[in-house]
Amino acid sequence: MHKQRVVFVHGLGSFGAAAWPKQHGLALRYDCLFLRRHGFDPVAEPLEPDISADVAILVDALADSGGGHVVANEQGAISAMLAAVERPDLVFSLSLVEPACLSLTAELPATASHRALMQPLFDVRSQLGDADYEREYFRRAYAAEAGGLQTPEARRSARRLRLQAPPWEAPLHIVPGVPTLVLTGGWEPLYEEIAGYLRDTGALHRVAAGGHRPQDSADGDRFIRSFIADVGRGMSVRAS
Repeated sequence: MHKQRVVFVHGLGSFGAAAWPKQHGLALRYDCLFLRRHGFDPVAEPLEPDISADVAILVDALADSGGGHVVANEQGAISAMLAAVERPDLVFSLSLVEPACLSLTAELPATASHRALMQPLFDVRSQLGDADYEREYFRRAYAAEAGGLQTPEARRSARRLRLQAPPWEAPLHIVPGVPTLVLTGGWEPLYEEIAGYLRDTGALHRVAAGGHRPQDSADGDRFIRSFIADVGRGMSVRAS
């Protein structure tokens, strides 16, 4: 029996399969790929972000199987949406978890407030060390303390964070016309504002507990699974 492909695109933190612990079981029903975006490697030094490369990685993963569903988190949602704009024929559905698509909502109040808070930090990132930048980023973005740089993995993660470009500069200004779920944690007005914008353009919006990682909650995982299944059934009905 042919399995539809589901491609997972991570955000800023964990990458590959480690970013989606609750969704591993989907591989029993789907052909699942857990991507690593450009510059994310467990051993090599981090690289500057490259959205075009991220889109190409995703499009290649979808084209390989004639298309599939895409599940994306944080900044990963930017390349997911751009891939859907570029190749809507390959993207069966989008499930966007706390999407950092700030270029779509740049003029709205929560996004403007977030940018005013974070822009001064981005402006001086080349003058800061990795540890200082990570510490200040976590305080501003999440009102939390960073975990420290005791391991090589943590040091690479901090370096990678400092290399990231502001998400409001992403070249994303069009909402793709594919079935879309937006999943948020209900904790941060910024992500609820983005979700509201996408809901007004046709997306389904669901809220699940779990802070910035609602996909790790039972409800969040269920929302993702049921949405993909519903879209897949609809495709089967139309094809029959």
